[in-house]
Amino acid sequence: MDYCLGAGDGTASMWSAQPDVDTDGDGVLDAVGVDLDDDGLRDDALLDLDDDGLADHAVLDFAAEPAWFTDDGSGTWALAAAAPGSGSALRWYALDGVEQSGGPLVDFDADGAADDRLFDSDGDGLADRVIAEDGSVGFVDLDGDGRMDLKLVDADGDGAAEDAGAL
Repeated sequence: MDYCLGAGDGTASMWSAQPDVDTDGDGVLDAVGVDLDDDGLRDDALLDLDDDGLADHAVLDFAAEPAWFTDDGSGTWALAAAAPGSGSALRWYALDGVEQSGGPLVDFDADGAADDRLFDSDGDGLADRVIAEDGSVGFVDLDGDGRMDLKLVDADGDGAAEDAGAL
């Protein structure tokens, strides 16, 4: 798995490592242990949950009271996330208005594949953003009620939305 970490002075380094930590206790090494919070303990980890070879989740203090984060694409690990496979799943509303729980990967667009990623940027337990697996479509909850209000479309794959519309 590859991951990139900043040094606090504006520089960053790219690393590659094999998983050496079991964050979920199932006996399978699923993450790279690191000290992300500078507490002197190697009790934090980076995970690649979408199997693309790049770290996409970080967990602080995985052996005690874990706090999960995901990268929003900017490399800042700024978005709180539910622990994969845990009881602390995010709540979200499907496009038909029915409340669901789960994540971080779900079938939001009802295409039969659980490949849409939920984000909870304010940490309230309700998903407020959804991004399709290929990044071509995103949904945003503008008013904090858990229902997505805005659909964004990146038709040319450049990472910027060309179209937006209310749901």
